[in-house]
Amino acid sequence: MNNFLSAVMVSQGLLPSGSLIDSLIHVSKEVGLMEKVPLVHTRSVSSMIRRIKFLSSLFEEIQETDTPLPPSSILCLTELFSVIRRVKVLIQDCKEGSSLWALIQLEFISNQFYVLVKEMGRALDILPLSLLNVTSDIREQVELLHKQAKKAELLIDPRELQRREQLIQLMANNSLQKKKNKGFIDFGKVEEILSSIGLRTPLDYDGEISKLEAEAQNQAGTGGLIVVSNINNLISLVSYSKSMIFRDGENDRNEEDCKPLSAFLYNKVHDSSSSSQSITLNVPDEFRCPISLDLMRDPVIVSSGHTYDRPSIAQWINSGHPTCPKSGQRLIHTALIPNCALKSLVQQWCYDNNVPVNEPTTEGNNNKKLKEDAIDHISANKAAADAVKMTAEFLVGKLATGSADIQRQAAYELRLLAKTGMVNRRVIAEVGAIPFLVTVLGSQDSRIQEHAVTALFNLSIFDNNKILIMAAGAVDSIVEVLESGKTMEARENAAASIYSLSMVDECKVQIGGRPRAIPALVGLLKEGTPIGKRDAASALFNLGVYNPNKESVVKSGAVPVLVELLVDVKAGITDDALAVLALLLGCSEGLEEIRNSRALVPLLIDLLRFGSVKGKENSITLLLGLCKEEGEVVARRLLANPRSIPSLQSLAADGSLRARRKADALLRFLNRWCSQPHHSV
Repeated sequence: MNNFLSAVMVSQGLLPSGSLIDSLIHVSKEVGLMEKVPLVHTRSVSSMIRRIKFLSSLFEEIQETDTPLPPSSILCLTELFSVIRRVKVLIQDCKEGSSLWALIQLEFISNQFYVLVKEMGRALDILPLSLLNVTSDIREQVELLHKQAKKAELLIDPRELQRREQLIQLMANNSLQKKKNKGFIDFGKVEEILSSIGLRTPLDYDGEISKLEAEAQNQAGTGGLIVVSNINNLISLVSYSKSMIFRDGENDRNEEDCKPLSAFLYNKVHDSSSSSQSITLNVPDEFRCPISLDLMRDPVIVSSGHTYDRPSIAQWINSGHPTCPKSGQRLIHTALIPNCALKSLVQQWCYDNNVPVNEPTTEGNNNKKLKEDAIDHISANKAAADAVKMTAEFLVGKLATGSADIQRQAAYELRLLAKTGMVNRRVIAEVGAIPFLVTVLGSQDSRIQEHAVTALFNLSIFDNNKILIMAAGAVDSIVEVLESGKTMEARENAAASIYSLSMVDECKVQIGGRPRAIPALVGLLKEGTPIGKRDAASALFNLGVYNPNKESVVKSGAVPVLVELLVDVKAGITDDALAVLALLLGCSEGLEEIRNSRALVPLLIDLLRFGSVKGKENSITLLLGLCKEEGEVVARRLLANPRSIPSLQSLAADGSLRARRKADALLRFLNRWCSQPHHSV
């Protein structure tokens, strides 16, 4: 039975293709040949390579004996293959990634090595050494390795920890000194730290900057704004250090090289005289704003992760551009995050070069005006804001006292006015429009109702207005429109309003507490247009983040509807439906409903092959969750489907980091399940 089981596991793809021992020898040699050890996490990498070489000796001797493997060793060797493959990926990441970022993430990466050592020890727990035809030397070597792995503790090199603390302290002290208008950096200490991690030449510095920029790009748009800011601060430090340490070298870039990148934007906001004066000051390239090419006195980071001078980027976005000038990426928000580290470096450069810190490098009127007009968030000028206020006051008056025709026109105009610009949304709320818009939501005129709910949705995009809308008692009226609005567009925009409002945690609680809100969203999920279904699914996801709401979502019948939407090509909301289903796994009622869906597992297997990156992550999350709760049934259904194991293997090799981790976990679960004798395949 066990021999048959092993053969089935190989044929199903649970074991590496070809010979298991050949695969182990191959991947072990790949790790063993990684001779150039990275200068960060050196001890962890060296120790791990040494362990893999010991195991490689075992695998080679097993191969030389040319005897059949005991069936009980199959599971252990398969587990070891998975561990060694992940060791290889981790070491490659350490070698090819940013050394500086690896130093900052010292504990996190060290813990990854520690986890792999422990997994290696657990795999060796079930290795039947007595049944393997190996020499006593190899047996003793493996037993020693096993004992060491079991006793291993988290390994953090004290020297690397000291370097990391020195780097953090250096930046912290610099920030503190900046507040006292003193900008001193010990470049001798900076050079010592960077040299210790392999940065010794200008080319090394350029390579590190490129790796940090790639890391920042990977983090941008994923909710890691603070991480992106930290990486950009590191880029600024390395760039400035390079210019100071190698200032007499021949690697300095020509100042003219930056001009073509922003010539158009430059012409929009500055005249040619300011450029010539900036070049006269010999400003380092990394201190120049990509828009104006002038010294960045007040550097800020936009949502794309790029840094600009506050007046220039404020003028750029205020003139109607919703994208990052450098990358072309659409800005997901218009908040400007101060780049404190770069600002400190700029202040030190000004101090070193006798440039006034608080005065512009050019005396042009345009530069002064931009400095005066820039504010923390993008806004229109005062005259335009006053005009919006007068218009909004007039429209609110008509909405409050006019006839139905006048109310319809006023609601429509407010809808359009609230559609463009955060300042408009703020001003409309300030003149008291929200309570009157809530009042007319109950109008018998379908167009008034539609315009009013859409205007409220547009206003809710401005975060402060979310609280005002909730305080005006709008939720019940919006739910009424969502449930029985006079037009489908009104219902869909009501769902969009709930989605926008539910971004605030307090609103999740209040909206979820309305007994008709979640059932109305599920109703739109069944009946709406593709846009409406997407808004309803997004709103359900937001509400479901608050745990008590999950049960309401399930009891409203959302699970069968979401499963149907997975195959609804016209709706096109597969990823949204998967995200909600994965969220509902977190409550017992949701797990029960999902478990009862017979059509779900085959759909998830197909989505592992053909879904988007996010879809694959949520699909593997659902499968893994189902296996943990109902392992035998789901495992049988996965093994019965010839596409499941190849899809999981492909995902484990080429998927995103999250998907690879979960695919590996699911493959290990299936291995363990198959290895139990009472399970027939």
